[in-house]
Amino acid sequence: MTTAMTVPSEGPDAPAPTGPAELDMDRLSLLLFGHAAFQYLNAACELRLLDLLMERGPLDATRIRSELGLAERAADILLLGCTSLGLIRKEEGRYQAAALIESLAEEGSWSKLRDTVAFEAHIVYPGQEDFVDSLRENSNVGLRRVPGDHPDLYHRFSLHPHLEAVFYRYMRSWSQLANAHLVAALDLHGATRLLDCGGGDAVNALALAAHHPHLEVTVLEIPSSAPMTEKKISEAGLGERVSVQPCDMFADAFPGGMDCVLFAHQLVIWTPEENTALLRKAHDALDPGGRVVIFNSMSNDEGDGPVVAALDSVYFASLPAEGGMIYPWRLHEECLRAAGFTAIERVEVPGWTPHGIIVATKPAAEPATKPAAEQRA
Repeated sequence: MTTAMTVPSEGPDAPAPTGPAELDMDRLSLLLFGHAAFQYLNAACELRLLDLLMERGPLDATRIRSELGLAERAADILLLGCTSLGLIRKEEGRYQAAALIESLAEEGSWSKLRDTVAFEAHIVYPGQEDFVDSLRENSNVGLRRVPGDHPDLYHRFSLHPHLEAVFYRYMRSWSQLANAHLVAALDLHGATRLLDCGGGDAVNALALAAHHPHLEVTVLEIPSSAPMTEKKISEAGLGERVSVQPCDMFADAFPGGMDCVLFAHQLVIWTPEENTALLRKAHDALDPGGRVVIFNSMSNDEGDGPVVAALDSVYFASLPAEGGMIYPWRLHEECLRAAGFTAIERVEVPGWTPHGIIVATKPAAEPATKPAAEQRA
């Protein structure tokens, strides 16, 4: 039986499959040995097999062994797995990268996917060993795989610089796979001040500021990561309009007078109750008529997909914090209504990543009640 890796049909902007796929033996075998399939993908990235074939291929096995510095048996295992999974193809005794991977490289997406592979290998895989216990205890049991005392993963990164670098490279790449849609869909022409809550290395803040020359952006980021954010802002040359404010989002007040508050890849981490609390703080920070924006992966309201949202939820169940998953659209909308927002709008993002955008508005202030004499007049 040959098991082929399921991949997007036409690159990162190909439409995501709708609804669950039928289970057959090929699909079941890939689920059964999926951890091994990922190890081939990770090895192909770590050992630079795919990059080698894109730069110098097609190559025969002898040349590949020489270039990668692998023994014959090790290379045979690598080539067997990568060929059978469809990562590479073999024609007339020579190997080259799969057409999809070559296409992704040409459009600049392959390096972003490679960052995602590293994130899965170094951060997600160790923690998801505790996925079953995390479900049983309804808690992020896998966090024990990352030494430290803080109850969430992100504060522990300061003790593990390598993991921190892997994580923020991944978050930048994951955002870049979809934030062009955020920039295009979000109308900020009337806004002058935007607050980016938990904005990481400012990847979304910088994209929005570059697209809107009138916009000033404040990035809220935990104190241990704020210097990294400042460095990225400085490198982009946007320090006059983009700034970082060290902040614990749950403990500290948000700066007020904002036209827009952005939560990018934040509200998948926390419980619905915590999300509602953050949205209430956003409501307080906004001027009347201001808007809040949620930008992250979404699952279907029906609870049957998309599959990438389901797979990504293993990480949120096992590692980052006590709550979180790739929530359905409707749950974010319930939190928004509970926080006082109205005029809720969904913006679906095309592509294989399950990103989506929700925009909601803080109602305009009610006019002051006129004195009784004026009412009679």
